[in-house]
Amino acid sequence: MDAQSRGRADDIDPADQWVLNPQTGTYELRLDQSPAQSSPSANPAGAPTVPGSRAPEGHRAGAPGRGQAPVPGQRSHRARNADEGANAPAVGRRKRKQGPSRKKKVLMWTGGGLALLMTAGGVGAYVVYQRLEGNLNTIDVGDAGTGGFKKDQAINVLVLGTDKRTGKGNTAYGDRNSAGHADTSILFHVSKDRSNATALSIPRDLITDIPDCKTAEGETIPGVQDRKFNESLGVDGRNPGCTMETVTKLTGIEIDHFMMADFNAVKTLSTAVGGVEVCLAKPIKDKDSKLNLPAGKHKVKGEEALAFVRTRKSVGFGSDLSRIELQQQFLSSMIREMKSSDTLTSPTKMWDLANAATKALTVDKGIGSIKKLQELGMEMSKVNPKNITFATVPVVDNDKRTAVLLQEQKAEPLFAMIKNDVSLTEVEKKEKAAKKKTPGPLDGPRAEASDVRVAVYNGGGPQGAAQETLTWLQGKQVNKSSNESNAPEQATTTLEYGPNQADQARTLADLLGLPATALKPKAADSVGTEPMKLVLGKDFKKPGVPLPGGKTKAPEGIQKVEADKQLCAK
Repeated sequence: MDAQSRGRADDIDPADQWVLNPQTGTYELRLDQSPAQSSPSANPAGAPTVPGSRAPEGHRAGAPGRGQAPVPGQRSHRARNADEGANAPAVGRRKRKQGPSRKKKVLMWTGGGLALLMTAGGVGAYVVYQRLEGNLNTIDVGDAGTGGFKKDQAINVLVLGTDKRTGKGNTAYGDRNSAGHADTSILFHVSKDRSNATALSIPRDLITDIPDCKTAEGETIPGVQDRKFNESLGVDGRNPGCTMETVTKLTGIEIDHFMMADFNAVKTLSTAVGGVEVCLAKPIKDKDSKLNLPAGKHKVKGEEALAFVRTRKSVGFGSDLSRIELQQQFLSSMIREMKSSDTLTSPTKMWDLANAATKALTVDKGIGSIKKLQELGMEMSKVNPKNITFATVPVVDNDKRTAVLLQEQKAEPLFAMIKNDVSLTEVEKKEKAAKKKTPGPLDGPRAEASDVRVAVYNGGGPQGAAQETLTWLQGKQVNKSSNESNAPEQATTTLEYGPNQADQARTLADLLGLPATALKPKAADSVGTEPMKLVLGKDFKKPGVPLPGGKTKAPEGIQKVEADKQLCAK
């Protein structure tokens, strides 16, 4: 009988079996049991004692046998009963608890939270023993990231899966000399209140600009323009810091940390959780990825799991964009498996995950310790899978499918949502709530875009912002618009309108993402005979990017998957 079933038999939460070792300062699994409950267990030669291991045959759990040192912080039944006196309960019996210790229960969920984050890039871990510290690999990325995270702020972690072929059996997958490019890249954003998360996949074939970045020795690697995103790592000595800076340049979102893993992570972690369930709408036999599965649901692990996430020519349009959808299905399923009680309450599974993940994981120095990863995991554990949304950067595919271009009209609002900490799962809920509140400047009828008359001024926005906005608005059928050049500098964007132009103002606010505070109505007795006056302030970035507090709407047609739902690959 394992630790999980023993705990349930005694009506004890398995998380309560973790106790603090005062000599090491770490939590260890304590499995006190009566002689009647003892069961033999062989510890393989050379294997470390891990959570879920049991005492050798002939020894009682919780009491050292002959030649066996007692566990620090743990006493034998005899010593404990002697201290408790005549009123002590019988040996082997436990007092029923009203509820699990919060501290120990949180420790168990910390593993799930950390596993949740790192699963997004194909890795996961449960931090218990300091011995895992030696498994971690770290890279100094200088000031490419913020270098930390705060409990009262949103967290942005770039999770990288590289195509490096190191490891047993991986040299058979094509380019065995690959330095490891940004093959799978996910910007994992966790909201400030920890209620939701967005995992944004960045296509490896996206054409973008790669900025200047520094090597580990401090030398500058010149930036390049119009290159595939995956060249931001592993080309000309570029390290993950270069990829972090490329993502920030592309999205405007500052990255806190990175986590990176190779092919081995998918194989070892899918095996550690006992397999990841996937679904196929049709049979797949792919000669390149070596995936061979009939239609229906399957649990994949090891080599088969790696084959699944590498498949692209047999699904969708056969491009990397189709493979991204497969990977999101796989990662969503792994998140559900990681957060399931079968995993969280199994010390053996959690240890396997910890050992596998820390060996496969490379991180920046800011989280390059078990303690820091544990703290990060504590934050991640607060996110419910139903509020985790996978999305893909909107792109325009080309005919040859060898590269894709950014679809700015949809990408910019999506980037702004993440930057402004707006969840894709919350948009519809917020829109419904807004309809129930007291009517404000943005509530009421809207005019047709072709009826909107507006004069655009630049009062602190980027150079050329007025003309860029005019061109953008005319592309939205706001043809009665004009560029009136510069205005006195102001901190925020404003829209001044007459009382008979309120419907026009609302339409323009919807298009530009202006907050209600930006709308400035003229006196009630005035008549709006002149066009409305739009002054772009210092808070204005570019047309199509909502201002802070402005109406946020998820771009139509973006590809997204919610982590608590299973989709079948077509």
